[in-house]
This record gives sequence, structure tokens and C-alpha cells, in this order.
Amino acid sequence: MHHVIIGAGPAAINAIETIRALDGGRSSITLVCDEPAYARMALPYWLAASIPEAHTRTGDAAYFERLGVATRFGVRVAAVDPRGRTLTLGDGATLAFDDLLIATGSSPVRPAIEGAGLPGVQPLWTLADTARALERAATVEAAGRTPRVVLVGAGFIGGIVLNAMHKRGWHVTVVEREAHVLPRMLDPAAAGHVQRWLALRDVPVHAGATVRRFVQQSDHATAVELSDGRSLAADLVILATGIRPNLDLVAGSGIATGEGIVVDDRLRTNFAHVYAGGDVAQGPVLFGAGSAVHPIQPTAVDHGRVAGANMAGHDVRYPGSLSMNVIDVCGLQAASFGRWNDAAAEATTIDDPSGFVHRRLLFRDDMICGAVFVGAADDVGMLTDVGMVKGLMQTQTRLGPWLRHLRRHPFDVRRAYVACGVAAKLVGTTLLARPAQARQFHFGGSPPETSPKPGHAVFLADR
Repeated sequence: MHHVIIGAGPAAINAIETIRALDGGRSSITLVCDEPAYARMALPYWLAASIPEAHTRTGDAAYFERLGVATRFGVRVAAVDPRGRTLTLGDGATLAFDDLLIATGSSPVRPAIEGAGLPGVQPLWTLADTARALERAATVEAAGRTPRVVLVGAGFIGGIVLNAMHKRGWHVTVVEREAHVLPRMLDPAAAGHVQRWLALRDVPVHAGATVRRFVQQSDHATAVELSDGRSLAADLVILATGIRPNLDLVAGSGIATGEGIVVDDRLRTNFAHVYAGGDVAQGPVLFGAGSAVHPIQPTAVDHGRVAGANMAGHDVRYPGSLSMNVIDVCGLQAASFGRWNDAAAEATTIDDPSGFVHRRLLFRDDMICGAVFVGAADDVGMLTDVGMVKGLMQTQTRLGPWLRHLRRHPFDVRRAYVACGVAAKLVGTTLLARPAQARQFHFGGSPPETSPKPGHAVFLADR
């Protein structure tokens, strides 16, 4: 078999490692990507100066050679012919395959705003984008000023970028066309906590505002003119106005698409030898009929592992992805899971504006089908309630008599989690009917230094 994989993100890399774990190196693999292998989710850490640029990489030449993968980086795929089992590359060359994984990810949507192509007005989505933003900020800092940034779009991606720039100490102003920040992961009450939190940290938020145009004032200054007549001065404008799946290469190919490339519960397209995974794939979901695009890292990883196993000749079913977003907004944590905005679900809400606390659990029948959390780290993250609610949802556990308890005591998730045996269900759950393996790439070739402890025995017993 000759497996060809387009893309080098988490879906692609996990597919490669799964194929190699199952086929003993008997097949050939070719990876084609117009970018190097790196973690897009690591870019904000580079932007925040938490890591160097090199630490964003997820594979090097030695790694791909060790796995027996032929790489063609810097090459774009122009078209896919699923019937002829060939790819047409950007230079006109063709590449044959036996089976194919399309893991081309997504790209930022550049808004149709006058001046959106000016220097200093850009998305922050790639290595090149990040390098360009840092270079522009360094020029401003060299002149003795703190960079002024206008962030257009306050969704999940915008929130992550905002957090990184806040850590840098830059002056950031947020413009969001919806009525509140994080509109696709938080309800209005929860978002209100975030906006008040940002105001206390000198991060102005202009919600319900649209940008009319961008006007270049000097080499390193741009005016952001809003529709209400206000004008914001910026050294750098970051566009975080949404993303869309990269579908151009399958146009006219016969591969079925909707919002993304439509796949079944084996990650197959309507051509059995063509798979898709990650941001470009529209696949099965938990807590809902039909399919959806969930452009998040956990879904991409799972897609890659399931597609890789099936490409290696196994028969692995994907149970469906869980919509989830977890974010740190300048020290305030926010999370939402599943059908967090399900108007037909029964909801229990606790809201404490003075403590920046918001918790909302949504129930259908006797299962949690959605959840929203806002709070400080010791409330949201350290209590592990977020993880326990996620576990209850991923295992689709019926609460039985504990439903009434959680309705009355939504902060007492732990008792319901333990009583319903969720931990045991999770320990016994595998995606590929075998224990998960650690990534085979480590920066600089150094493996993790943490050795297993006695408490890890439960996870290592069957290895």
C-alpha cells in the first residue's frame, strides 16, 4: 500500500504514527504539505515569549526518516482525482496513491473591509503570521513605545491571541461585532464576567461594533475606523474573524462536501479509499444527529488515529466528537462543552458577578448534554470539575438519581462522577482497542524526564 497524506497538522501526524504502529513498516507513506510540521496551538506560546519558535515544531527530518515517511514540504496540492487515485501538485506534477488522507485544516477568513490588505493588518494563523507580528512589534518597541494592538474578533481564536499579547504587556483593544465576547462558546451572562474582567485589566472591549475601514496613517500606524464613528489607533491589527475548511483542492472531484468534507464513522469520504480528518472534515458528533466540523485539537487527534487505523487495514469506528472550548482570558478561565446553548434543554445556573463565577449545566433526559464554566483557575481548573463534566458527557453516562442532586448542587460534580462510575468507564475506554502511545517526536531528541509513579499502575497494567 502507498498511503498519501495531505497536511502536517495533528490529524496527519497521528495518522502516520498509528499506521506505523499497526503495519510494522510494511507500507509506504508520503506526506505532502505546503508548510512544515508544527503545532498551530503552540503559536500563541511563541507569541507570548513562553517558548522559542523551534518548540512549535512537531517533527523533523530524523523523525520522518525513522518512521519511513517520504516528505514533500513546501508543495501545495492543486487537485485530487479520487477515481484515478492521483494528486495534481502545484507545479503540475502528479502523485499516485492507494489510499489518501486529506488533512488540509482550515484558513482564516479575511473580512471584506476596506484596507484589510494593508501592512500591519493580518491574521495570526501561521508561523509566518506570527513572525511578522513579532517583527512589527519589535520595531515599535525599539522606538521606545509599547505596541498598540486592535484585535478584530473576540471568538475562541481571538481570545487565545489576546491572552498571549496581554502577557507581552502590549496595549490591546478588542472589537467584536456580536453583542458580547466569545459568542460561540459563552452565553451572555458568562461573557459579561469576561468583559468586566478585561475592563479591570485595561483591555477595552467594543462589543456590538463593526469595522468600517482601515486607514494607513504612517509606516507603523493604522487607524481602525468603526461604524459608529470612533477611530482606534493601532501599530498592529490582528484579524480573528473566523476560519473555514480548506476545500479548494477537492472542488469538482466528486468528493462530497458540506460545511467540510463529509466523512462517515470510519473517517471515509464517499470514496472508500479517501479519508479526511481534522478541521477540514465534517464528521460524527456526540449528542446530536448528523455531522459537524469541530475545528479543535482533540478532534483532529482522534480523527487522525481512527483514519490511520482504518488505512492500516483495521476496522475502527469513531464514536463522534464533543464540541468543547477551554480558554484562559488574561487569568480568567472559561469553558463550554457539548450543546451549551441548547434552548430546549433543562438548565441549572449559578451566577456570582462579585466573584466572576458562572456555572451552567444543561440536561436532556438524565444526561448532561452541555455545560458552561467561568471562574478563576482554582474554581474552574484546579477543582477538576471541568474534566469530570467532560467525562460524564464523553461516556454519555446516565445520572439516574444523581440528576436531582446535580440540579440542586451543580458545584458537587464529584459525588455524581464517582457514584456513576465514570472514572472506571474512562480507564477502560480506548479509541483503537489498545492503549494510547506517546508521541514519537521529542524536541532535540530528548524524551520526557518524568518516570512512571505507583499511581500510574492502573494505566500501565495492560501494556
